[in-house]
Amino acid sequence: MDFGVVMQCNPPASRVVELAVAAENRGFSYVWTFDSHVLWQEPNVIYSQILAATRNVIVGPMVTNPLTRDATVTASTFATLNSMYGNRTICGIGRGDSAVRVISGKPSTLAILRDSISVIKELGNGRTATINDTEIRFPWAARSRLDVYGAGYGPKALDLIGEVADGFILQLADPAIVEWTVKRVKAAAEAAGRDPDEVKIVVAAPAYVGDDLAYQRDQCRWFGGMVGNHVADLVGKYGGDGAGVPAALTDYIKNRQGYDYNEHGRVGNSHTSFVPDDIIDRFCLLGPPEQHIARLQELRDLGVDQFSIYLQHDGKDQTLEAYGEKIIPAMAPTLAARS
Repeated sequence: MDFGVVMQCNPPASRVVELAVAAENRGFSYVWTFDSHVLWQEPNVIYSQILAATRNVIVGPMVTNPLTRDATVTASTFATLNSMYGNRTICGIGRGDSAVRVISGKPSTLAILRDSISVIKELGNGRTATINDTEIRFPWAARSRLDVYGAGYGPKALDLIGEVADGFILQLADPAIVEWTVKRVKAAAEAAGRDPDEVKIVVAAPAYVGDDLAYQRDQCRWFGGMVGNHVADLVGKYGGDGAGVPAALTDYIKNRQGYDYNEHGRVGNSHTSFVPDDIIDRFCLLGPPEQHIARLQELRDLGVDQFSIYLQHDGKDQTLEAYGEKIIPAMAPTLAARS
C-alpha cells in the first residue's frame, strides 16, 4: 500500500512545500492538494515548488474539474511539469465541488467529465486527442506520462471511472462503502474489456494519531460536511435508498441544513454540526497507531492501493511522524508477504 497526503493551498505556500518535504521524508509517495483557486492559492504554481524541493513524490490535484480548468490546459500543465521534473505528476478529477460552487456554478455532467478524462489522458501521455473535430497533440511531450484518476460516489460516476480512468479516488474510509464502490468500479472496468486490476484504488480521509478521541473527532468533523455535499447530490438524484446507493452513505445527511463554502474543509466549520460521531469514526482514521494499522489492513484487503491523509487539523506534524515511524513500517511487512 502506498501512502499520500492531501493539503489545502493555504498561505503561506512555503508551509505546503514544507509539509510535502516532511511527508516524503516520512515515507509518503504522493502529495495531493485541493484545487479551489478562489478559496486557496493556485495549486499548479505550488506543485512546481514541491517538485523542486523533493526527490520522488508524485504530485497532483484531489481533485480538479473540467469546468474551471480547460482539459487542454490541465494536460499541458502536467506535461510541462513532467518535462521539468521527470514523470512525477498525477491528475485527480471529478465533476466539480468547491471550485465550481463558490462561484455559483454547478458540477459538470458526466459526459463532459468523460470527454475531459480522455483529452487529459491522451495529451498528457504524448498522444493525439480530438477536440472540435480537430486532432491536436503536444509535439514537445512525447515522453510525458500522466495517470488520470476519477473521483465520485454515485453509481453512474463509478461506472464511468471503471470504464475510462486509470484509478478511482474515494474520499472516505468506511470499509462498507469502500467495498461497494470498489466492486462497482472493478465490474465496470471488466465490462468495458479492461483488466480490473489495472484500475488503482485510492482512499483519502482525515487521519489523526493520538489518544483524545473526542478532540480528534471535533478536529475532523468538517470532513463529514464536505462528503455530505456530494451525498446530498446523490439523494437528490436517486433518493435516500435509490439505485442501490447504500444507506450507510446517505442516511446521515437527513439533518443537513445548507453549507458555506467559505468554511469548506475548515476545522470548526459551523455547518457540520449535523455530522454524528459514528460517521467520523467510520469515515476517518482516529486513535492510537494500532487502530490506524487495523483499519489500513482492512482497506488493503478490500483492494485499496493507496491511503492518503487529509491534513486539515492541528495534529499535522505528530500524525506525519507517527505514520513515518510506526504505521507505514508496520504495513510494509504485510505488503511484502502479499507480493
